[in-house]
Amino acid sequence: MSQEDTAYQGRRIVTGHDAAGASVLLAAEAPPHSRTLPGARFYEIWGTDRSPAPITSLPAEEPTSARPAIHPRGGGSAIRIIDFLPAGRGGVRSPMHRTSTVDYGIVLEGEMVLILTDSEVALKAGDVVVQRGTDHAWENRSDHIARMAFVLLHGEFSEELRAKLPDLHLMP
Repeated sequence: MSQEDTAYQGRRIVTGHDAAGASVLLAAEAPPHSRTLPGARFYEIWGTDRSPAPITSLPAEEPTSARPAIHPRGGGSAIRIIDFLPAGRGGVRSPMHRTSTVDYGIVLEGEMVLILTDSEVALKAGDVVVQRGTDHAWENRSDHIARMAFVLLHGEFSEELRAKLPDLHLMP
């Protein structure tokens, strides 16, 4: 099996503090939750439910869910890895959508196309998309899996912008 055909093998490395306040390794493991949607596989890495996020010695609970939402929980953040299948192997264009988040999308491997209302942008490994609440979709038009890391931060549309935006594509 070639590299582009393998599932995500990265580990989630989690640090914390011991009783004396020294830094310690809490976990070095595969992401605890993944899910498959048509044309893509999502690996949930971490999430917070507010900002600033409370930093405690140990996490109170597992911060990811087997049933994650697109949005980060509460006013927090989320990080996930997504493998997008190529169109010839079951890949599909994502629905056009908008979230009230600021997202950093980093192309780790392969090629992707960012689709906006008025244009498309071809992306390659190393490119970073700063997605600021706009309608958008993703499509892998190559012959290989495209892997992206996404960091989502809770955001809020200004009144000025909200007056211009139809709610048609707003995801909860």
